[in-house]
Amino acid sequence: MDYKVFSDKSEKELLDLIEEYKAKLFTLRFKNQTGTVEKTHHIRAIKKDIARALTALNALRKGEK
Repeated sequence: MDYKVFSDKSEKELLDLIEEYKAKLFTLRFKNQTGTVEKTHHIRAIKKDIARALTALNALRKGEK
């Protein structure tokens, strides 16, 4: 996702998204260790989405936007 999508969300929505992405990341890491993940590039993409969501959350909390 693009940062602009995250910057339009509320704090609660961002926290929910971060939690959802962390659960997906956990699942993908587990599958990667067992060798059953087909597309390993999704792990990197989810990590970047978590970082974008955290950046938007911190900007929202500081009053920036």
